[in-house]
Amino acid sequence: MSKQAIGVVGAGTMGQGIAQVALTAGREVRLYDVAEAPLARAQAEIEKGLTKLVDKGKLTAEAGDAALARLAPTTSLEALADCEVILEAAPERPDLKESLFRDLSRLSPEAILASNTSSLSLTRLAAVSERPERVVGMHFFNPVPVLGLVEVIRAEQTADATVAKIEALAEELGKTAVAIADSPGFAVNRLLVPMINEAAFLLQEGAASAEDIDRAMQLGAAHPMGPLALADLIGLDVCLAIMEVLQDGFGDPKYRPCPLLKRLVAAGHLGRKSGRGFHVYA
Repeated sequence: MSKQAIGVVGAGTMGQGIAQVALTAGREVRLYDVAEAPLARAQAEIEKGLTKLVDKGKLTAEAGDAALARLAPTTSLEALADCEVILEAAPERPDLKESLFRDLSRLSPEAILASNTSSLSLTRLAAVSERPERVVGMHFFNPVPVLGLVEVIRAEQTADATVAKIEALAEELGKTAVAIADSPGFAVNRLLVPMINEAAFLLQEGAASAEDIDRAMQLGAAHPMGPLALADLIGLDVCLAIMEVLQDGFGDPKYRPCPLLKRLVAAGHLGRKSGRGFHVYA
């Protein structure tokens, strides 16, 4: 691929992480959000992440400063018009993502439009685009600067050349691309989130405490983090949304969201980002 700027839509946790890895790979990044406040928070978090890399000796101070200088926050979607690739990392709402893909395909007809969706149909997103052959899934994992996987999801309409370019970009960003069909939950979340959901059922039934469920999977299955602690890191609202996509997509009762998970989300207990989920955080 060329070294044109990359656009990132959404300055939340995933957008921040994607922007950081693109900056450290030498790309100029135009980071879009609807308001200045999330952009300011994102810039501060990216600066913090780059400083950690410098402190660990993985990046020189000069390279860190240069990377931050390549970041261009913006509240204007038009600022992304000449980007080679636009990575969408907006909230997991089908209506929002479809609206963005309509607008982006008109704004930048030559750009590849890649979605970081964790579960939504890429074929559906491509269908609303004026260039469906240029739509593809590029699903990163949180924390983006640390985890090495990118799921590359081909919509029914995606061209081979689009997939090849996104796989090359993943390699450029230091990630390993795995090709996945456009199926609800893709691969990782279809395996991972039902496990989290089952752990929530165990907790709801009083089979074990949250701490013991997590400890059991860490010590018994060599997981670096227990499923309930992982749910808190991901966000319980995100886990619930993925379970609902799986239930709707497959129509199989095994994907029924745990009532406890639904209650916690309804109460605003979303995990680390709210200070409380399955566990309580300072």
